[in-house]
Amino acid sequence: MYRVTQEIEFCYGHRLLDYDGKCRHLHGHNGKAVIVLEGEKLDHRGMLIDFTDIKKKLRCWIEDNLDHRMILSDQDPVLELLQNAGEPLYVIDENPTAETIARIIFEQAREQKLPVVEVRLWETSKSCASYRA
Repeated sequence: MYRVTQEIEFCYGHRLLDYDGKCRHLHGHNGKAVIVLEGEKLDHRGMLIDFTDIKKKLRCWIEDNLDHRMILSDQDPVLELLQNAGEPLYVIDENPTAETIARIIFEQAREQKLPVVEVRLWETSKSCASYRA
């Protein structure tokens, strides 16, 4: 089995609903998504996948959709205010936890036909959540 890993750094903000800690407030992270791809066969170039293909397919999607955006639940009471102010948002139908964001990136990688098996989202240098098939 061959394995390729690429890290994608991006900045995002969020807040957690129904949460009693500091993360109940709007705040930001310098996050890092670690994308793990696997496969049994290499292509004609001897590659599982070209790192440039990961960049074109997934890094660009993250930069266009998650980077420097507030990732918020569609139930967040501040959502309408931020929308009216023209703030860049990525709205989801659940709490924007690190686990959920890892899953969203995983699903996007799958949609882009990448052989993803796991996505880890480092919210800080000491805190990581992951999602895998």
